[in-house]
This record gives sequence, structure tokens and C-alpha cells, in this order.
Amino acid sequence: MIAGYLSESILGKAAASGRFEVRVHDMRSHGVGRHLQTDDYPFGGGQGMVLRPEPVVETLEELGVPAPGARVVLLSPGGETFRQDAARRFAGMERLVLVCGRYEGVDERVGEWVDEELSIGDYVMTGGELAALVVIDATARLLPGVLGNEASHAEESFEEGLLEFPQYTRPRDFRGRSVPEVLLSGDHGRIERWRREKAVRRTLERRPDLLAGRDLPPDLKVLVQRVAQALEAERASPGIPPSSDDRGGPPGGGPAPEE
Repeated sequence: MIAGYLSESILGKAAASGRFEVRVHDMRSHGVGRHLQTDDYPFGGGQGMVLRPEPVVETLEELGVPAPGARVVLLSPGGETFRQDAARRFAGMERLVLVCGRYEGVDERVGEWVDEELSIGDYVMTGGELAALVVIDATARLLPGVLGNEASHAEESFEEGLLEFPQYTRPRDFRGRSVPEVLLSGDHGRIERWRREKAVRRTLERRPDLLAGRDLPPDLKVLVQRVAQALEAERASPGIPPSSDDRGGPPGGGPAPEE
């Protein structure tokens, strides 16, 4: 599962060129008894099976961790939510060890060999392999040389704590729906202002939690307040048009400010 995904597309090319390396280790090789058992019934009763500590800990010991420069992360529904700042942090590390949980979870005592627990969302899957792939993908693409355009991820969602602005490509008109005029203007200043405002608006509408409690740069703070006021006005009067038109003007209409 892991090797197949990482052999394709951008990550496959980057791995083949030595930009990063992923090694998969099967904990079953450290299973217990002649059947190499890796799970067992939970003490105290209950449904499902629990991953035993021996296969996990012995696999980690075989890998030589804990060790300086290595970070051990357990993928678990009970962990902190994986976010872009964690991907950036992992991208600066020498070695990352991802432990994929399974069944009803991992024996609690394994936590002594783990540096942190992460979850990719509030839902339950059959195993941590897909979660590990999410972490690997989000982290690897931040490494030097992995993406064709090194500047591309700087404008992506979450890099500034904002969702990404709306994107358009050809054709200019699709079934009566046109690309916003500002994106065809060639005026890079207007385009940048439009995109930034749209990113703020989209974040406030869909993921306001990304901005809650953050210490924002002064210019972004002003823009957030302005867009938030415009959204409140629209909600109070549903019949009024959106506060920012597709020509890149500021909330409330009017010409865009000069550079």
C-alpha cells in the first residue's frame, strides 16, 4: 500500500532521485508465538482487538529508536490533529518514524517509546497506513527539489493560516460562467489583492477556526476585520451583492487601492 502510492507521480520521481527515502517495516516479524500474533483481546473486556506492545516496541528497537535526530509519531484517532505546521516541522527533521495503529488501538504502554501522537481527522479507519501516507505526502512535498516550482507551496492553503484563493484555468467561459476579469487583466497588483481578499473571505466562511486566536500581521488583521464586517453586512441583508466583486476591489466596492 505505502510503496505503491509513493512510486507514482511527483513523489515517485522525487524518491527515485534521492530527494527523500521511505522504508516500510512489517511489525508482524516481531509477532508473538508461532503464529506471529500482533493483537490480543483488551483487558477489562470490550469489543475488538488491541495491538500488543511487543511487536511495536521491538520494531522500534530494531530501527535504533529512540535516537538523536529521530522523531517517533504514532498515528492514532486520539492524537492531535495533523496540520501544515507539523508538516513543516517534520520536513526539517533528519528522520521520521511513523507507527501505524490498527484494530481498537495500541497498548497504552507503547506511549513511552513514542514522541507524539497525531490524527488526520475526527473519524476512524481500519488502519494507520493511509494516515501515514497523508503525513508523508504533506511533508515530502516541502523538501527542497521535490516540487518543480519551489515557490508554489508558499501560496497554498494553510501556509499563511488561510485557505487558498479560488483558481481558474481555460476555457475563459464555461457554460456561461466566466473567469473573473481581474485575473485576465495582467495587473499583478490587482490580482494579488483580489487573491488575498478571496483567501480571507473563503477562510472566514469555511474555516474560521484557522484565524481564531492567531497573532496576525497588521495588514492581514485589517483585511480580516474588513472582510468580516462585509460578511456580517451580507448576512444581515441577504439581498445585497457580495462585498468584493471580481474586479479585485476592496470590500464594499469602489476602486482598489493604489500600489
